[in-house]
Amino acid sequence: MKKNEPQDVVRLDKWLWAARFFKTRTLATEAVDRGRVRHNGALIKPAHNVRVGDTLAIDNGTTNWEVLVLGLADVRGSATIAQGLYAETEASQLKRQAMAENRRYFSEPGAAMKGRPTKRDRRLIDKSGH
Repeated sequence: MKKNEPQDVVRLDKWLWAARFFKTRTLATEAVDRGRVRHNGALIKPAHNVRVGDTLAIDNGTTNWEVLVLGLADVRGSATIAQGLYAETEASQLKRQAMAENRRYFSEPGAAMKGRPTKRDRRLIDKSGH
């Protein structure tokens, strides 16, 4: 198949990377292998083909998405091109907004820290009363 020729199907891991849900194709493949991506409600493999009209449930580690595939691409383009490849469902948008609202009001005390707290971090936690 030539590069400029329109496609009927694309590998799932390539599509997830091209649509910018994951920074690398390896991360997309690992997420699919770990069951964080569902295709029409079913667990699948990274080489599974995606078609226009399919529904994907995607957990990229920070956000959960439910999207409808509108376009196919196996190369990574600009963000505006990537956003044209899918449409987020209304239920997914509402759920993400509710989660963002919860994070804004109820931040986890250690969320900003990576790994084990240092002695200084522990003192700050104790001082804030959490």
